[in-house]
Amino acid sequence: MADPEVVVRAMLLKGLAELKLELSSDQVEQLLAYQALIAKWTEVYNLTSVRDPLEMVTHHLLDSLAVVPALQRYLHGAGLLQGSRLLDVGSGAGLPGVVIAICCPAVQVTCVDTVAKKAAFIRQAGLALKLPNLVGMHARVESISGSFDVICSRAFASLADFTKLSAGALAGQGAWMAMKGKHPADELLALPEKIEVFHVEQLNIPGLNAERCILWLRPVS
Repeated sequence: MADPEVVVRAMLLKGLAELKLELSSDQVEQLLAYQALIAKWTEVYNLTSVRDPLEMVTHHLLDSLAVVPALQRYLHGAGLLQGSRLLDVGSGAGLPGVVIAICCPAVQVTCVDTVAKKAAFIRQAGLALKLPNLVGMHARVESISGSFDVICSRAFASLADFTKLSAGALAGQGAWMAMKGKHPADELLALPEKIEVFHVEQLNIPGLNAERCILWLRPVS
């Protein structure tokens, strides 16, 4: 019978290859340690409903990793490869914020959640994984002021609510990166005229037979 850890590692490496995402061996180890940390905390704090290790690879790691190439392309195009700041809203167990912090060490990542135990988990993950570019914050997003170049969310709220609640934290030339399942046509109709969608990307998640897309939004100048 195959060692579960070996199977999990093989599935992650296969998924990274399919995503054409090149990570160092240290980054791969950090991702595996992060998944193990989620599993450990979930036993006590019920961080996630996903318990099966292989399902965690697809639904948590690869689902979040799929946005990294898109984020890197955006940061490169905007001249923000060094010293950029990203806010992950409603981060939960740190998805995708912790994954982005692992894959993009030059990006300062702040994960915010209204649930104290989830913010505490993210802070613990930052310490355990030695991620100086990761901050976990227990707060409501509308209370955050700052200057974040990218504000992202993964199934946090409708596009209208997401952009409205986090607008005070967006940098002058910043953008929102919303991770969605099916293309949210109804949500787009509900967006105020002062918000525009400037790019939509379809995502293919290795091992996950589900629709995924990223919507890039920004204030109309």
